[in-house]
Amino acid sequence: MLDPPVLARPGGNRTVYPVSHYKERDERAVLAFVRRHPFAFLTGCGAAGVPVATQVPLLVEQEGDRTTLSGHLMRNTDHHEAFVLNSDVLAVFTGPHAYVSATWYSNPAVASTWNYMSVHARGVIRFVDSDGLESILQRSSLHFEGGNEQSPTVYDNLPASFKNKVIKAIVGFEIEVTRLDAVFKLSQDKDDHSIRNIIKELGQGAENDRLIAAEMEKRSG
Repeated sequence: MLDPPVLARPGGNRTVYPVSHYKERDERAVLAFVRRHPFAFLTGCGAAGVPVATQVPLLVEQEGDRTTLSGHLMRNTDHHEAFVLNSDVLAVFTGPHAYVSATWYSNPAVASTWNYMSVHARGVIRFVDSDGLESILQRSSLHFEGGNEQSPTVYDNLPASFKNKVIKAIVGFEIEVTRLDAVFKLSQDKDDHSIRNIIKELGQGAENDRLIAAEMEKRSG
């Protein structure tokens, strides 16, 4: 048996997971997580409330108190058309996750669970013109190439014939983030003995297990 999921009410004020000790309130830590895991689920609703989703890499940028997510997607898809109709969107960034057996606890007579790290970014999407699209492609390609301006795949270095062909098939967008919710569920409610044992057991598991163990170790202090 797993802990039951807690769902957010669309458009409401309820938090994604209303358990305070799992919430990450350090905005710098949240944005650092988003930058480490930029491949997001971008979701919204189109006509008649039909949900849509796509997966896209998003570039996170800050200017003062304003946080934006920038990217591009294929033109005239169901999600493109839905986002045009309804500009309210949700980007979900996910990181490592791992099953945690209750047999690892000091008291195993409780439900097993799942440790994970996730950030929900709500915001308003705005589609940009061709100049804005080129700017997004320039910034994002340079960012994901590690700032290497000499890389042949950086937008400015691509052949004009290729750029002219591709740019007609995609649209660029920016999302102004209106709310960030971060849940880093890492057994914060467990006693020290259980935490040490969870870290030990996960440390012997697969890659995701080990990543969660390392994050727990870092936070156990």
